[in-house]
Amino acid sequence: MADDRPAPLDKIAILRSATPARIFLPRAGAALTTRATLDFQLAHAEARDAVEERLDADRLFDELTFRGLTAVRVKSAARDRRSFLLRPDLGRKLDDDSRQHLKALAGDYDLAFVIAEGLSARAIARHALPVLERALQSLGQTSWKIAPIVLAEQGRVALGDDIGETLGARLVAVFIGERPGLSSPDSMGVYLTFAPRVGRTDAERNCLSNIRPQGLSYADAAHKLIYLCNEARRRQLTGVDLKDEANTLPSGELRTIDAKS
Repeated sequence: MADDRPAPLDKIAILRSATPARIFLPRAGAALTTRATLDFQLAHAEARDAVEERLDADRLFDELTFRGLTAVRVKSAARDRRSFLLRPDLGRKLDDDSRQHLKALAGDYDLAFVIAEGLSARAIARHALPVLERALQSLGQTSWKIAPIVLAEQGRVALGDDIGETLGARLVAVFIGERPGLSSPDSMGVYLTFAPRVGRTDAERNCLSNIRPQGLSYADAAHKLIYLCNEARRRQLTGVDLKDEANTLPSGELRTIDAKS
């Protein structure tokens, strides 16, 4: 009787095709092959470059305004990239000029979007606008009051708390470049916080992670974000008590809740 089970090498190929992780790397004697070693060094260099890169804020601001979106630029208290990397606390709060600028724009907003390069400007440059456009398209059918899009330089996730509180927004969604990995130097995350204020913890946020073509798609990310916005408004919370159950809904059933409801 024939044995139809995959051969060991076939099983390894199946596992490799399911993940970009480095598994079952080829060896030459006691060491990795030259190709495997060079591939690792290249990935490590790309991750380091992604952390050091600066966002072209001028270009992104122009792209936002070209699409007819009202945008405003702010800075964190981190003066430069070195300060941002060595002093995470500085990236979590606005500098004085930016705070005063946002105070002048404060209003009765349902949702504020913040775009910050975080630890991967490359991720924001590639993925922020496609997800933002899809989210705004869904929200455009409702009476949700959207604050001006905030483009934040040298910002970390918690900077959204300072921005949301200063603007008077009931929800803040921070689009941010995630810490680069050896297989994903351009991964973007979105962090959603209800009633943002300085001092919120990560347990009070919802996170959509690994947004990029090879991970969570733009369409799925926007779909999940709108679901979480709906549920956050309905239940008046975000974080560990708010679960992402968007995938449990039948196709096409997701609807944006009107802010007046």
